Amino acid sequence: MKNNILFALTMWLLTMSSCNLYTQYKQPELPVVDSLYQRLPIDTTVISVDNTSIGYMSWRAVFTDTLLQNWIEHGLSQNTDLKIAQLRVEQAEAALMQSRLAFIPSLNFSAQGGLNQFAGSEVKTSFNLAVMADWELDVFGKQLNATRASQAVLEQTQAYKQAVQTKLIATIADSYFTLLMLDEQLEISRRTLDTWEENIRTLEALKRAGKTNEAAVLQAKANRLNVEGSVLTLERRIIEQENSLSVLLGLAPAMLQRGKLSDQVFPEELSVGIPLQLLSFRPDVRQAEYALAEAFYMTNMAHANFYPSISLTGSAGWTNNGATITNPVGWLLNALGSLVQPLFNQGKNIANLKIAEAQQEEALLLFRQSLLNAGAEVNNALVQWQTARKRIDIDAKQILNLQAAIWNTRLLMKHGSANYLEVLTAQQNLLQAELMQASDRYDEIQGVISLFHALGGGTD
Repeated sequence: MKNNILFALTMWLLTMSSCNLYTQYKQPELPVVDSLYQRLPIDTTVISVDNTSIGYMSWRAVFTDTLLQNWIEHGLSQNTDLKIAQLRVEQAEAALMQSRLAFIPSLNFSAQGGLNQFAGSEVKTSFNLAVMADWELDVFGKQLNATRASQAVLEQTQAYKQAVQTKLIATIADSYFTLLMLDEQLEISRRTLDTWEENIRTLEALKRAGKTNEAAVLQAKANRLNVEGSVLTLERRIIEQENSLSVLLGLAPAMLQRGKLSDQVFPEELSVGIPLQLLSFRPDVRQAEYALAEAFYMTNMAHANFYPSISLTGSAGWTNNGATITNPVGWLLNALGSLVQPLFNQGKNIANLKIAEAQQEEALLLFRQSLLNAGAEVNNALVQWQTARKRIDIDAKQILNLQAAIWNTRLLMKHGSANYLEVLTAQQNLLQAELMQASDRYDEIQGVISLFHALGGGTD
């Protein structure tokens, strides 16, 4: 009989091993990873693809403006979405603790007492006190896979929290630099407005001297009114942006302290790192892979449901066995082992296995898609950054040419070979070029922010 039991147990273990019930999750082959950066317009003088990635950098190293750092820290401490993400992590930690404790027996204490009298006989008092234990042996890995799945869920929630934090940092930085760009454009517009006032006074003097006409004066006044309208629009946008950032920071709408766009310093070279680093840094990619791991363990559990459940139960306690309460106490001991083998469960186990396998395949597809999305975002961020840098160089040359054109047209006008309308046109073009330069500078910074976000938000 003993040999038969050992033989049966050996066969069970071999069957269990053949079905990989205890197999741990391994990352699948990902041929797509090697081509994630294939379309990058890499300028080796400013972009490198190596192991020194912006993904390794702390957000404090990327955003060095101390005022911005203070606002980010304030947002991290006050943001509602981030607090909710932390609560989800705590819930997952509690679920994991419950899964781990499932390996040990459950204990319950039971106390019973009663009075019994029959046909006027003596009242008998009875009581039972017992401690009961129930333990399901995890021979076929049900609890082990449940615990591993709970661990994967915890990793998902932690990755989700990191994703929320990264998005929050990027959004605060983007809103902050948008304010700096608007401030810069407002300063340019106000400076240009003063120039137009001077132009109008000059044209009116030239008109009185008979060197120009009313049309030039009216054109200058129209240009000044156009700039005045732009100033009002910029002032409105600044207030709206301040209000939006205040809400993001959990503050009442107010004027926010900030620096200047021209004072911002960022690395002259950017490194994205090798593609596999996306697996380590991007929280959405990590979240997708942990979802795949969870689905893998759920499939293992679905396989394990086809095997027996082995449980041990027992109790130990004492009783007076219905005699008087003064009688000696007797001990009660009870032990029971049970084995339940599913035979026909209305097709539920087969259906659950097919569902689990389909969900695992779905999780694999989502994981691979998250990698593709990551590669596209890195590509877009670097293209934006590199294009903005080139545009800034063009803007600087254009501004120099327009400033020289204004000086030359004024000089030619004094000698009567040019009219003041040419000066007005050159000044209008200069205003647009300076505003575009501020916008391109913001695009360059936004490219850094996008790359920081695309590579996972760096380290804390």
